Amino acid sequence: MSDGVTIGQAAAFVGVTVKTVRHYHKLGLVAEPERDGSGYRRYGSAELLRLVRVRTLAGAGVPLAEIGFLLDADAEVFAAALADVDRQLTERIEELVARREVLHRLADGDRALLPDRAVALLARMPGLGLPAAEVAATREGWVLARALVPEGFDDYLDHVEQALGDARFVALFRRGVEAMEWEPDDPRIGELVTAFVEHCLANPVLLKIVTGLQARSEAATRYRLVAHHGDDRGSGAARLVALVETELRSAGIRVPGAG
Repeated sequence: MSDGVTIGQAAAFVGVTVKTVRHYHKLGLVAEPERDGSGYRRYGSAELLRLVRVRTLAGAGVPLAEIGFLLDADAEVFAAALADVDRQLTERIEELVARREVLHRLADGDRALLPDRAVALLARMPGLGLPAAEVAATREGWVLARALVPEGFDDYLDHVEQALGDARFVALFRRGVEAMEWEPDDPRIGELVTAFVEHCLANPVLLKIVTGLQARSEAATRYRLVAHHGDDRGSGAARLVALVETELRSAGIRVPGAG
């Protein structure tokens, strides 16, 4: 009876597949035994021990390309290399935890793309009489604003929070949502725009919803991408935004132009 075991038995003993053992051979991590008289390769205790060590290091996260070096290194180099692998694994764990947090936030809808504070403000809006479609449009605009002007987004939320606490502002805003469905020549549109602009001019903190964001934007392009997100040029929403911006400019407020 020949000493040693077959490749299938060796793989089973070590806890890997035959394909994995052959891969270790190909990489030079474990020497391939010579064939015995019956034509089989027999794995003895030395090969099995080497297989166990390779499998253990690979299972601990050591890249296969580094395992051969580690197995042949002295104790000091081996310990230093393991410490480096430990550091790399810690970084990977932190990255995976962060990814899992994103998945959890995705399961909770808006929280994947917006901070909790913004989500809470969006949740307030239906209670203020704003329709679901407008809240959805606001949500999309905020996601875009956070991406394009991240350094100004927290301040922007400060201004929005104050605006939502202003009953007159909210009432005018609700009226503006209704006005999106009015005919372009409806005289109430001009009256509404004037009332809205006058209220904002009388309460400068409300103006910061526009000026605070565009002041951080460096160029008019980013401001307009946020302010006019989703607007069809002929839509009621686009018309109202354009009228408000025109009156604000007439009052001396800097609002980036369309060009």
